[in-house]
Amino acid sequence: MKYKFTEVLNDLINYFILGDILLLEKWKQSNNHSDNLAMEFTTNESGDNVALDGIILPMVGIENYPYTIIFNYSDDTPELLKTDSRLQFRRDGFSLKVENNILMLFTWRILEQFTNERVHALLNDYRQYNRPMIEVENGWYSIEIFGGETLQNSYYEPTFEFVLRKTERKESVEFDSNSNFTIESSTY
Repeated sequence: MKYKFTEVLNDLINYFILGDILLLEKWKQSNNHSDNLAMEFTTNESGDNVALDGIILPMVGIENYPYTIIFNYSDDTPELLKTDSRLQFRRDGFSLKVENNILMLFTWRILEQFTNERVHALLNDYRQYNRPMIEVENGWYSIEIFGGETLQNSYYEPTFEFVLRKTERKESVEFDSNSNFTIESSTY
């Protein structure tokens, strides 16, 4: 299956975060972190640890464009490898754990007040307005990220495509928190 979401914004902060947000909430509680996960992630090693544990995949360098987001959970050719697309990068070796049958792309802003109420309000908002969230089986996934531009309504739009493969266990990953996911847009 392929799932496509358009006009996805970064909330004016250069981050996207991919993961099971309810698993992140459980991780926060079990580690006794404050409701300000943004501060936690920037003042100690917890941000690196949560990524190394496969709870989230933080993506830095996200310019302020409207993005097309594609979740590709199929054996079909990725959209960004098709001839009318403009691939800029392809990165693999990422692992994510899903425990609540959801995988979503969210922004840094939710981390600033990461409370149960705000997380559930965000989930409801994503469901109501068809934001980048999909239902998947629980378990481990290897993630390959494609970045570039795809043709959307006669214009090229910055696009991230997440190719998901179910795995038996977490793959050994060397997570680099300095990886940059900037897409150069020819339209903006």
